This record gives sequence, structure tokens and C-alpha cells, in this order.
Amino acid sequence: MKVVSIRLRSALILSGMVTLLWLVTAGLTARLLSAEMDEVFDSALQETGQRILQLAVVDVLNREEEGITRHVAGLADHDEHFTYVVRDAKGAILLTSHKAEPDALPALAENGFQDDGGLRLYQEAAVQGSVILTIAEPLSHRREVGIEMALALALPLLVMVPLSVGAIFYGLGIGLRPLEALRRELAGRGAKRLSPVSTDGLPSELQPIVATVNGLLSRLETAFAAERSFAANAAHELRTPLAGALAQVQRLQSMTTDETARSRAAELEATLKRLTRLSEKLMQLARAEGARLVVDRETDLRAVLRLVVRDFQLGPGAARIDLKLPDVPVLSDVDPDAVAIVARNLVENALRHGAEGVVLVTLDAMGDLTVENGGAAIAERQLAALMERFVRGQGDGDGSGLGLAIVKTIADRIGSRLTLYSPIPGRADGFRASIALHGSHSQPSDANP
Repeated sequence: MKVVSIRLRSALILSGMVTLLWLVTAGLTARLLSAEMDEVFDSALQETGQRILQLAVVDVLNREEEGITRHVAGLADHDEHFTYVVRDAKGAILLTSHKAEPDALPALAENGFQDDGGLRLYQEAAVQGSVILTIAEPLSHRREVGIEMALALALPLLVMVPLSVGAIFYGLGIGLRPLEALRRELAGRGAKRLSPVSTDGLPSELQPIVATVNGLLSRLETAFAAERSFAANAAHELRTPLAGALAQVQRLQSMTTDETARSRAAELEATLKRLTRLSEKLMQLARAEGARLVVDRETDLRAVLRLVVRDFQLGPGAARIDLKLPDVPVLSDVDPDAVAIVARNLVENALRHGAEGVVLVTLDAMGDLTVENGGAAIAERQLAALMERFVRGQGDGDGSGLGLAIVKTIADRIGSRLTLYSPIPGRADGFRASIALHGSHSQPSDANP
């Protein structure tokens, strides 16, 4: 279905209405002017007839011979709009204009105006009815003048209609600017930004719409906050009973000598550990979605990364991590806890899903954090899916499927970008995750290496 803009549709409708009003006005004006012109023509016809009658009376009374008809010869060839015939009381023709046809100008029964045979006739008598003048004007002449007058009123439409369409279209563009500004404001709203839209400077017609939208945004914000709060609280409340249950299972393992019971206890321990990791990831996700991630004070990213890597070096993957940091401080206003969550998830993802080998953690002087690990290349269509929630990559399958989703959420909220590569550029295998942690004082880098 073809979509027509409100601006264009309104311009066409308004132009059509203006054109219709112009035509109606022109028609009424032409009709009024036509009536006025008829009065002017009748007055001119009467004045001309009376003047000719006076001259005719003088001419007839001064004649030495009677019964002679005189024709007034034209001085030059011209259109004769008035023709006349002068008769005596018996109907004998005494005087005619040079193009007059007496048969077309019959004597009228009464003096005055009358229409006959496409002519406007006027008759008047003098000298006690012995000299009678009949003067005529073609009605076609009057119609011609009326048509020319109507065209003079209507022809400007040929210029005015296109100009009015352009002017109305341009004027509507100026008038609809607040609507475009409102569209841009609404386009900036999303799951990460549900703040109310300001009504300052908005026309009164748009304010009820904005009030309705703000109400919807408020309800969405409340719903999202409740969802985040539930996830965080549920994960937090699960930590204590999970820790207690894990301790009891480990104690049971140490106390029993039954291999079957020890095997089942080990399975239960693994399950409880997965639940514990899942609760931790849910708390991290809730923090990534709802907490303040940019602070007022800048910190050195190197110190945060050293602490994160040190925690991993206390575990079984200590020898696999290679940390490369610049010699100069790398300052950022991203919250250190958020930086730690990003680094921990990327390194944990590399250790869990990468092949046996070195996990290279690199921070450059611009604040770009890169984590690389070996392993088989991942199909390009699967890379984007890895950043979705609860999507697990290749490996032993004991991950929560939330690590990269948490990092992507933090990247989106700090105005950065999480970029995944597989294979590593310049190699045939491996996996690389890169994120810019500059903070608000620098633009995130999206350039591919």
C-alpha cells in the first residue's frame, strides 16, 4: 500500500479547497459584475439612443423634402456595436446607421428595453411620437465581455494553484517541525532509555499524545525495574541456601565411604555449583541493566584488570592467562565494578570454551580491551547469536549462556560496542572479543583490526 505523507496530503487538500473557494468566488464575482455590466450597457445604450434621437429630430425637421431615407456612412471600417433606425409615426424609415438592417430592428409596441432576435433593443419617441428611434446592441457582445471578465478572474488560477501548493507544502513543513522533533525524541527511547519526553515548546495538539506516551514509558520502566529487581533479589536470596546445600554435599562426600553415594553427591555438587554460577550471572546481568555504569571519577583500568587476572591465577587456569598492559595509566570513567564484570566474563568465556592454550588479555593505551583464545573457528552466522542470553558456545557445555550477553549489555549502556571475531584476523582459528572501555571522554572504536 502506497504511503502518502500527511504534509503532502494536507497540501493537496488545502490547495484543492483554496482552488474551489477561488472558483466559487470568481463565479459569484463574475455574476455580480455581469449584472452591473448589464446596467452599464443599458445606460450606455439609452444615452446613445437619446443623443441620436435629438440629432435625428433636428435632421428630420430641417429637411426640405419628405419621404427620403438617409443612411449615416461610416467614417472608417469598424465594428458597430450599436445600430439604429429612426422611423416616423407611420413606420417609414427616416434615418439608419450604416450597417443597420431595418428588418432586424422592428418597431416595438412600447418604448423602453426589450430583447429580440439576439439583440438588446431600446426604443424612444420624440415630437409627439412622430420621430421614433429604435437602437440595438448584440447580446453576443455582452456575452463576449462577460466571458473575458470571467477568464480574467479564472486565469490567475493557472499560476496561483501551483504556487499555493508549493507555499502550503512549505508552510506545513515549518508547522510540522515540532512533530519531527517529537519523532526524533521518541526514536531515542528504548529499553535502555525510558525517560519521559519533555513537553516544553510542544504545540497544544501534541501535548496529549506526549502525555500518553510518557505514561506508557513510565509503565514500561516500572515493569522493567520490577523484572530486574526480581532477578537480582532471587539470585541474591539463592546464594545463601545454595552455599549451605553445597557445604552439606561436600561434607557428605567426605564422610561417606559408599562409592555410589559419593558419585551422586559429586553430581549434586556440580549441579549446585552451576546454580551458584547462574545466580552470580543473574546478579551481574541485573547490575548491567539497572546500575549506574559511568561515574564521576576516572580510574586506571590496568589496576582493575590486574585484580581480575589475579583471581583467575589462583585457580586451575593460572598458567594459561597472558596479560599485556601499557606502561602508561589508562584512565576511564566507566565504573570499576562494571569493568571487572566485563573482564571476568570475557576471560572466563575464553578459559571455558577455548582450546587448551594461552588466553591473551590485552589493554591498549586507548582503553580497548581484547581477549583472545585458541580453538576451532566459529561460523559467522553463529557469532551474533553468542551475544544473546542463554546461548552457549562450543566447549564443555557447563556455562550459563549469559557471559557475552552481560558484556554486550554493559557495552550498549556505556556507548561502546562488543565485537567478536572468529577466526582471529590473520589466523585460521581462534576467537577474539573486543570492547572499548574509554568511557564518555572518548568515542568508542568500531574499526576492525
